Amino acid sequence: MENEDSILIEGYKHIRYKQFSLTENEMLSRSENYFKLLNNRRSVRNFSNKKIPKEIINNIIKTASTAPSGANKQPYTFCVVENQELKKKIRIAAEEEEKRSYNERMGEEWLEDLKHLGTDANKPFLEIAPYLIVVFKRPFEYDKNGDKHQNYYVNESVGLACGMLISAIHNTGLVTLTHTPSPMRFLEKILNRPNNERAFLLLPVGYAAEKTYVPDIKRKPLTKTLEWY
Repeated sequence: MENEDSILIEGYKHIRYKQFSLTENEMLSRSENYFKLLNNRRSVRNFSNKKIPKEIINNIIKTASTAPSGANKQPYTFCVVENQELKKKIRIAAEEEEKRSYNERMGEEWLEDLKHLGTDANKPFLEIAPYLIVVFKRPFEYDKNGDKHQNYYVNESVGLACGMLISAIHNTGLVTLTHTPSPMRFLEKILNRPNNERAFLLLPVGYAAEKTYVPDIKRKPLTKTLEWY
């Protein structure tokens, strides 16, 4: 029957999807407001050490965890680091990799492309920000017998969750930065993660420091990023 809240499909329970109803004007207004909110988002490298209630961080991560994933495997782990000694170890290891990148791995064109952003190998924000969120992907799982079972579309699934994570961070009025020192295997060692996890992304999270400045960059117009067919 149409009004049933759940049905069985091939033996599996499916619940009725309850979509909230909006008028077209409400939809337009919400889409415009959400764009304005996220268009104000910037990658920030100057953080305050002001504390943030853990409940806010928990809600941000719960939001990220609503992202779609291959076969609903949710192949990610979010590790929140607040311990100052661990943050110091992460900064030291990250800066070692960044120095190698700037001095050996990056070509002249890459370095030239970075100049207008004012970046370098020094990452003090890794110690200053009150929290670091380290996102790990899980290519496979172990069952209770120790047997491996693969996850699907892992990079895509974790990438979607990270996008929603960044959006949720900005929605609270906090700032972050997508930090991807390469390679990142040191994060697995420092945080003693299981061998089915691989570091995917490192996000410092907090308030921006007073008088924070960011590069005066512009985003591509819609005419450069959209094609209608």
